[in-house]
Amino acid sequence: MIAACVKWVGDEAMAGLSAADEAAIEMALRHGEAKGHSVIAVTVGGPRSDPAMRTALACGVRTAIRIDAPDDMDSALVAAALTPVVAHSAAVWCGDFSADRGTGSVPAFLAAQLRRQQALGLISVDFVDPLRVTRRLDGGRREVLRVTGPAVLSVEGSIARLRRAALRPALAAQSAEVLPYGTNVAPGDHTSLVVVRPYRPRARVLPAPAGATALDRLRVLTDSSAAPQPGETLEAGPKEAARRIIEVLAGWGYVEVAG
Repeated sequence: MIAACVKWVGDEAMAGLSAADEAAIEMALRHGEAKGHSVIAVTVGGPRSDPAMRTALACGVRTAIRIDAPDDMDSALVAAALTPVVAHSAAVWCGDFSADRGTGSVPAFLAAQLRRQQALGLISVDFVDPLRVTRRLDGGRREVLRVTGPAVLSVEGSIARLRRAALRPALAAQSAEVLPYGTNVAPGDHTSLVVVRPYRPRARVLPAPAGATALDRLRVLTDSSAAPQPGETLEAGPKEAARRIIEVLAGWGYVEVAG
């Protein structure tokens, strides 16, 4: 079984599925066709998402499942709600962000919940054995990966367009049932996430520049002809050298030394 996890957004200005979520459905369908597996589509939200799920059914998805839960759950809770539904899937496809420009973190949380490998932000997929995928990196670089087992994969919206449904399955999907699935995950069931930020050293305290006027002080600040401070040469054992390094870093403001 192949799963496609999508988010339906109910905001009137951007209602529906994002291009990335539609691409996730399409890639799941192609993966299912290549492997001979059926495809399910799963969403977390209320009954208002049923029309979008019926669109997935019309395009070839075998089963559509709606996990009844609040629309405003954070990414960790959404992943926790999806986990029992997609746990037996050979692959889980997701969009890299939703129509409301979400954080795109659900696939990573889902991979952690399922204890599976992940390949996120894909821009190309070759349905060979093993799966060969390409993801975008910073600076215009690309990374090519081989997916050798069950995985969570997220795709950019540019990777594919969702196929148009034929008339007969489109009409049949209008009366198809979107299966509701209850969840015990509640907003109060999780611990707040720890936000990790880059370390920023405290500002160094320097004496005010000398000068009678603002122009004189500016010249002092921008003077590039000042002699550079000489380095320090220290011959010492490991402990003494380490102590001196810490002292210098503390003086520069990079570390804090307890008094």
